[in-house]
Amino acid sequence: MTVLLIAAALLALGLVLRVPARVVTAMLVALWAGGLLAHLTLPTGHALTQALGGDARAWGALGTGAAVVLAYRWALGHLKARAKRPEPAPAGGFSEAELDRYARHIVLREVGGMGQRRLKEAKVLVVGAGGLGSPALLYLAAAGVGTIGVIDDDTVSNSNLQRQVIHTDARIGMPKVFSAEAAMIALNPHIAVRPYNRRLGPDEAPALFADYDLILDGSDNFDTRYLVNAAAVAAKKPLISAAITQWEGQISLYDPAHDAPCYACIFPERPAEGLVPSCAAAGVMGALPGVVGAMMAVEAIKEITGAGEGLRGRMLIYDALYGESRQIGLKRSPSCPVCGG
Repeated sequence: MTVLLIAAALLALGLVLRVPARVVTAMLVALWAGGLLAHLTLPTGHALTQALGGDARAWGALGTGAAVVLAYRWALGHLKARAKRPEPAPAGGFSEAELDRYARHIVLREVGGMGQRRLKEAKVLVVGAGGLGSPALLYLAAAGVGTIGVIDDDTVSNSNLQRQVIHTDARIGMPKVFSAEAAMIALNPHIAVRPYNRRLGPDEAPALFADYDLILDGSDNFDTRYLVNAAAVAAKKPLISAAITQWEGQISLYDPAHDAPCYACIFPERPAEGLVPSCAAAGVMGALPGVVGAMMAVEAIKEITGAGEGLRGRMLIYDALYGESRQIGLKRSPSCPVCGG
């Protein structure tokens, strides 16, 4: 009874002081080991062994029972942890969970199993985890793009949440790339996400782009757009670039390696100061980047799988205020200083 009271006191003390469970367990084990040691070392009939029950077998049985319970709890926890982890895919194929997840892609004639395999093997880099990057990243992750890189040096702020749907109120202050990574992995644990928490620079851009199959540019300033375009041209990678302001968005696929224009062919010079105000200055309708960003993901999926006809050599302009869209044909510029016309 004394030993049981001591054990109960240790448990109560652990709960009150919020002592880690492993520490409380260690104290109980020490208590049990002390009692067993007393029975094994002290002579038969000793006052202490009598006070502790007088029989070492009872202490051994107690320890065995506790060990069985602890082993069962550990095994149960291990099985639960394994159940929560995604089932590993067979080499070069899909796990049962992936086949079920992507079933509606696989039954699409234009995608099929081969197209889904291309998505799984693809590497896509998204520049910017803001308004356009948010829906693009979520839909690329949901589609099963195997490796998704995201580069951004900004942190989540309260004003972002009106349109940047990949972030949450709980992640205000967190770097956007890590917030985006958390959302993408939560949506699809079968993909790999590479977050780059920094501003894209001209020195690292060529090597970074060389490691990806496709670049998506959702940046919000002309300096970054021209930098991304130059790096994509140098790496001979197709570039899906989009922009939004107020109620209007535009998107195109730039790929001079396949005789389509580059971004600098169409916009050789940045607009005059104040001609194209930022979203912070002019405002933007919250759902607009969702529409255009989802278009970026659609074009990326088509480019990777070979489905349909992409926006290579065409620009799609969407006017949300009047529910209209139109297309403009684009051609390379013979005098382009970036892609050589």
